[in-house]
This record gives sequence, structure tokens and C-alpha cells, in this order.
Amino acid sequence: MTARGRHYSLSLLPLLLGALAFLLVIGPRVLDPTNIAWLGEGDAATHYMGWAFFRHSPWTFPLGMNPSYGLELGNGIIFSDSNPLLAFMFKPFSAWLPDTFQYFGFWLLACFVLQAWFAWKLTGLLSSSVWVRLLGTGLFVFSPPMFLRMGGHLSLSGHFLILAALYQALRPGTEKSRLAWGALLAATALVHAYLLAMVALIWLADLATRTHQGTLSRRRAGIELAGLFLLVAFCCWQAGYFSVGGGTVAGGYGLYRLNVMSLVNPSGWSHVLRDIPQGPGDYEGFNYLGLGILVLAICAGVALLQGNTGLGRAVRNRWLLLVALIGLTLFSLTNHLGIGLLEVHYWLPKSLEQAANVFRAAGRMFWPVFYAIVFVVIFLVIRGNRPRAAACLLAIALVVQVLDTHAGWAGLRKNRMQPAASSWPTSMSDPFWASAAGHYSKVRTLMPQNQPENWLLTSQYALSHGLGTDGVYLGRMGTREIEQAQRRADQMLASGEYEADSLYILDSRAALLAAKTVHRQTDLLTRVDGLVVLAPGWKSCAQCRPFADETLDVQARLGERQVFNRANAMLTSGWGRVEDWGTWAEGMAAEVVLRVPPQARGIAIEAAAFIQPRHTSQRVEVSINGIAVLSTRLTRLQDNTLELPLTPAIREAMEVEGQVRVQFHLPDAISPKALGLGTDERVLGLGLKSLTVN
Repeated sequence: MTARGRHYSLSLLPLLLGALAFLLVIGPRVLDPTNIAWLGEGDAATHYMGWAFFRHSPWTFPLGMNPSYGLELGNGIIFSDSNPLLAFMFKPFSAWLPDTFQYFGFWLLACFVLQAWFAWKLTGLLSSSVWVRLLGTGLFVFSPPMFLRMGGHLSLSGHFLILAALYQALRPGTEKSRLAWGALLAATALVHAYLLAMVALIWLADLATRTHQGTLSRRRAGIELAGLFLLVAFCCWQAGYFSVGGGTVAGGYGLYRLNVMSLVNPSGWSHVLRDIPQGPGDYEGFNYLGLGILVLAICAGVALLQGNTGLGRAVRNRWLLLVALIGLTLFSLTNHLGIGLLEVHYWLPKSLEQAANVFRAAGRMFWPVFYAIVFVVIFLVIRGNRPRAAACLLAIALVVQVLDTHAGWAGLRKNRMQPAASSWPTSMSDPFWASAAGHYSKVRTLMPQNQPENWLLTSQYALSHGLGTDGVYLGRMGTREIEQAQRRADQMLASGEYEADSLYILDSRAALLAAKTVHRQTDLLTRVDGLVVLAPGWKSCAQCRPFADETLDVQARLGERQVFNRANAMLTSGWGRVEDWGTWAEGMAAEVVLRVPPQARGIAIEAAAFIQPRHTSQRVEVSINGIAVLSTRLTRLQDNTLELPLTPAIREAMEVEGQVRVQFHLPDAISPKALGLGTDERVLGLGLKSLTVN
């Protein structure tokens, strides 16, 4: 075999390693393009829905606009994290693709294979030994942070883009550098904004290094800077980055951070090491090295102490890259420094915090540093030991890494290997839905918001019938567009005048408001398959099947315990998102509306209170139909019961109004942020767990 043939044969080794790791960790079922069973929840669901709407939409300019998925709230396909790079590649062939088609399985395979390829290139900078390079490649491939993203944030699984940037910055020579960086930056811009920020910073550090060392003139550096900036801006424009205006800034910087203990905190990804307690948002900064790398780091430390590894000289040659990595580390740690459960806060100007919230999940920005640490550990082991000893140490570390991280990726594989299906189950089975799809061109939610409660059901229905919808889940939405849509929704609910081309799915608050103003002679307001529906003009439509109106108030039975850890139409105003235990009142006032039997004598409410060491009580004042019934002070977080008697005066008011309106006033409600407990700005006082009519 010629030297060139042997070179090509060796190049297949990392590709094979990546493919085998994919089959071990993920499994082959995701490669079936008609299998979407594994995409049916959370972030992965909106990745698929964004692509599914995009493929059936006409081409736009910019190319990445996706108007049917979001309507007025909609924006670029980049914000459904549908991987515009692949969406642009497959959309021209949409007519020839199966009705159900997903490319995310191919993407995960590519992430493994390309992770291995660029790891092979990186380790080739350190050793010419095939075994040393292959074992080092395996350590890069079995990366817990990369695997974790494959559980939901699929585009963010493209860690090979970071390795490619590090390789480009570390490899000697400058030939074709501008072309390579341009291709890498363009591809990254079409995958994910967070990855683009990391890769762009490494490029800037490399550009500055080449200029400082004199291998690139200032004139050529300026041309590269301007040219690649324009290229990236064009790619971002086409992917839809600029479609949300002020919506690019969201809260969370300081909450979704890197904890100082993240490198050694397995968070469920080790059979050996115990988890270290951490803050509520620190999962975004998950950067566990893995037991194999941690063991190898000890050997690397010994080699470093023995000297003569050349690490100092290598760092001096790339000191600007080191500065960039330090900057990423400081950004990841945020100004709410977490050390396990301990938090140390330092002041930052509001303007800087606001800017940082563009990348609010700051803990992710540590990934280039993570891979730089892995590279340095392997560097020290290779340079500090004979080739055979280095290979043995790398082999032991890789075996430990694979076996111990199995604690985490075993669950990932189980989810990805669930039985294949080309559709998701839906509760919307009534014939009404098919009839409505023939009458309306859009299905909307009231109130409009990002990720409304039934967004997946709504968007599934819209997709299957070729309708546009604003019932979607996106990474960012334009704040101005949301505000305008909500003002328009308030006007419709107040006037009873709705858009004739839209079918509306209402939340509990909107349902009660709509019931007061709906034009019952022409419009249908009812409940279908558990969803409250308002169909404008339905009763005037000769082709629309008859459907009865329905009273939307909840009729509570004596002794029946109503729980609030799931959607409940009693919750009319002032309540936050439903959680596993119940729901918090957000603000200083909230209301529950229901109907009770004539023989009812009282209402018992099981509640939580927002009690903290620095906030030891919560006043609760309750009235029913405007009549004061209870004033108390809660001093316990859990096990609180509010007994509300239905007095003769209240019963008389109930008969007049036809319903029971339980109103809560919470004068001591306060936000966790105001107490110095993170960045949560919700004003909390009372948590509703259950209600029983006696």
C-alpha cells in the first residue's frame, strides 16, 4: 500500500470510531427519517415542528422565515432550533420526501462522526502514533456535555464545531486559513447562535495571534475581519436572527451559570462519584469531565510537575487564545458565583447584565474551555510519558470514561431507542376538528404567548390540516409583536369580535372573559376534547356540523378534591404556570371561579406559602363574591389549610351571580430576587395545591 493509501485508510479510523460510539450511545432507530417518536416532547418537539411547517411553506426572503409557525409572533427557523443548515438543504426536495420526515437522527450521527474527526486532527498535533491518536479521540467523543445536549437541544449537540475552531486556531501554518474560517463560521451561524459566539471568539483570538506574530499583515487581517463579518451577518440574516427585534434579550443571566464545581460534579453521570448539590439553574453549566478524564488529569499533573512537557512555550505562543478562554470562563461563572450551594454576588452595571442576557444560559459558554482542558490533559500525558506508556494511560482512561458515564447515556439511549412511530398521539379526536379545519385557515391561542399550555396539540393539529398557528414554542419572540398580539386579544375578548378566518383555543382566564361577551347567535363557545374552543361564525355556517354551547365554569361536587398540578379552568387570573405540586399566585391578587351545589356549606383550600428565613410570614386575605371571609397570616411553607365558610350573605351573592368567585389578596407577596435568592422576579405569596367543597 502506498503512503497516500495508508493515510486515507487511517483517516477512516476516527470516522468508524464516531459511528460506533453513535450506535452505542444513541442507537440506530433515530436514523429512520420517518420515526418521530423520540422527538415528541419538550425542545425536540419544537425542533421538528419548526422544520415540518418550514418545509411546506413557500420560499421567502430572507430564506429562513417561517410565517406559518407563529403567524404574527413567528420568526426565523433559527428560533425553533430546527437547524437551518439542514433545513435549507432538505427543503428543495420536500415534494419527494415522505409526509413525515426528520433529519435530526442524521444530525446526531454527523455530530459523533465529526467530533471524532476533529478530535483526530487535534490529537494529530500532539502525536503521530495511531493508537495514541485514536484513544485520545475516544476521550473527546465520550463528552458528557455533548451527550447531555442530545437529550433535547439537538442543534447544540454540534460540539464538533468547537473542536474544528480549536484545531484551526492551534494548527501551524496560515495557508487557506481565511477560507477555512469562513466555511466554519458560515456553517456555525446556520446551526446555533451560542455555538457561533464561541467559534467567532476563537477565530478573533486566532486572527489577533496571527497578526501579532507577523504571519498576517494588518491589511490582510482587516480584509479577513471585514469579509468574514459580512459573511456571518448575511448567514444570520438568512437564518432569521434579526426577525425578533428586542426579543433577543431574555432574563436568566446569573441563574443559568457555570458552577465552580461543575467539572467534578457528575449530576447523575457517574456510577462512582456522588452528586454535589448546586443551584437551581446550574444544570445549564453542566461540564462534568468524566471519571476517565479526571483520573488522567492526575497523571497529567505528575507529568507537569516533572517538567519538560513544553506546555509553557505552547501557551506563550497562543496567549491570546488563553485570554479568550479566560473571558469565556468569567462570562460562564456570571456575577452570581456559585460554589456548590454557596453563592457570591458581585455588582455589574445594568447595561452589561442586559447585554449578557442575549446569551442568558451562560454556563454553555464554557464548552471551548472544557475541550481545551481535555486537550491539555492529553497533551501533558503524551509529552510526559513514552508513547507506549501514554497509550496505556489513555486506554485505561477511555475504558473508565465509557463505563462510568454509562450512568448518564444509558437513559439517553433508552429514550432514543423507543418503538418507532411516524406520528404523535393526540387527544383531539372529535369530528369537530376536521370540520373546523375546512372552515378556518388559522388556529390561534388566547392569550397569545410563547409556549402556551397546549402548544404542541395546537401546532400538531395545525400542521396536519395545513393551517397557520400562533400556538408555538420558540427560543425567542419579538416583545413588540407579543405585546401587540396581547392588546388585540384583550380587545377581542372585551368586544366579542374575532377574526373570521381563525379558530381560537382559549386558556381558563380567556374562556371566562369570552363567556361574558361572545355573540352566541353566531359564534360557538364550547369545550371539545377538554379544550375550550371559540369558533367565530360557526352557527351561521351551513356546512359546519351543529355543536352545542357549553357552560365553562367548573361545577365542583361535594367532597371532590380539585387539584391544581394540572390545567384547571377554575384558575382565572393571577396564577402562574402549573407545576408538579400546584401553582403559585404571581402578584398580590388572584382569583378562582367555580360553581358549587346548593347544599355546599364551605370551601377548604390546601396551600403553600412563600416562606423563607428572611421572610417568615405571609398575610392572606380572602373574599368570596366581594364579601370578606378570611384574614390570616401563614408562617409555614407547607401544610396550610384555609377554611372558607359560605355565609348567608355569600350564598345570596352566589345566587345573584350564578358562580363563586374566590379572590385572594396577598399584601406580603415578594420575589425571590428581592430576597437575594437568585434572579427569579416572580412576586410570590400563596401556592394553590387543592380545593374541596364541603
